[in-house]
Amino acid sequence: MRQDRVRQIAVSGLLASLMLVLGLIERQFPLFAALPGVKLGLANSVLVYALYMLGRRQSAVLMLLKALMSWLLYTNMSAMLYSLGGGALSLLAMALCMRVPGVSAVGVSALGAVCFNVGQMLVAVAVLHTPQLLLTYLPILMVSGVVTGILTGVVARLVMRHLAALSKARG
Repeated sequence: MRQDRVRQIAVSGLLASLMLVLGLIERQFPLFAALPGVKLGLANSVLVYALYMLGRRQSAVLMLLKALMSWLLYTNMSAMLYSLGGGALSLLAMALCMRVPGVSAVGVSALGAVCFNVGQMLVAVAVLHTPQLLLTYLPILMVSGVVTGILTGVVARLVMRHLAALSKARG
C-alpha cells in the first residue's frame, strides 16, 4: 500500500515536471504568441494520459500543480487565473467525455482543448467585463482548440499505446 502511494507521488512529480517543460517549449513558438490564448497545448497530452492512467483525482492535482508552478516560474497572477479557469473546465469535460462509449483519447483531448479555451474566455469576460469576447474571439479559440486538441490527443494515444506495449513486454 505504502509502495503504491510512493510510486503514485513519484509518477505525479515526473508528469508535473514534464508538463512544465512542455509549457516552456511551447513558449518558444512565436506564432502562438501573436494570438493571445492560442497555444499548442502539449501539456494537455500529459493530462489526457494522466486521466486515463491515474484517474480524475490525480489529474486534478496535476492540473493545479501545472497552473501554480507555471505562475511561479513563467507567468503572472492573471495568467494563472486563466489557466485555472480553463484547466478546471477542461478537466471536467474530459473526465465526463471519457465515460462516453466510443470516444477515443483524441476526441477527449479535442473537447478538453475547446473547453480550456471556453474556460479562459469566461475568466476573461469576468475579469475584463468584456462579454463581446464570446462572440468575437471565442470562435477563433474554439477552432484552434479543435486542431491542437486533435494533435495532442494523437500524441497522448501514441504514448499510452507505447507504454502499454512496454509494460506488456516487461511482464
